[in-house]
Amino acid sequence: MADLPGMGKKISFTTAENSMIVLIIHHTGKRELYFFYDADEDEADFSIDLTAEETRELGAQFLGAVYQPVDADKMQLLKSQIVTEWVKLDKKSAFAGKSIAENEIRKKTGVSIVGIFRSEDVIASPDIDVVLQPGDTLMAIGKHDAIAKFEQICKGEAAP
Repeated sequence: MADLPGMGKKISFTTAENSMIVLIIHHTGKRELYFFYDADEDEADFSIDLTAEETRELGAQFLGAVYQPVDADKMQLLKSQIVTEWVKLDKKSAFAGKSIAENEIRKKTGVSIVGIFRSEDVIASPDIDVVLQPGDTLMAIGKHDAIAKFEQICKGEAAP
C-alpha cells in the first residue's frame, strides 16, 4: 500500500500471470480499479470507478461470501468415485417396458439416468415417466458398484 499525498491510498498487486491490478482509494471515498494485462506497462488496459459499497461487495465476492468453490482435493475424490456409463437395455431386462419411476432405478440401484439414446433421438434429463425400451442406450451416473449392478440388470443378468 502506498500513500498518494493529498489524494488517498494506492494498493496494487501482480498476479501469477504477470498482470497487475491497482486500486486507488480517494479521501472522498471514490475508488478506481485499474487492470494491466502486462504489469510492466504504464497505461492500464481497463479501468472502472467504484463506489465504497461496490468495492465492499466485490471484496465480499473475492472472500467467498456468496459462493465457495469446491476444494480441488474433494473434487478429485468425487471424480474417482462417480462414473458415467452408457448401457444398452436388453429385451431380457426387468427394466424394459416400464418407466423410470416404475422401475425405481435410483432407489434400487443408486444410479441416475441422465440421458437416453433411442434410435436417432436423444432424451436429455428424462422425466421419471419415460418408458424404457429394449435397445435404448441409457446414460447413467453413479458409483462404480452401483453402475455394475445397473449394467447386470440392463443386460437381464440380474433382478432389480
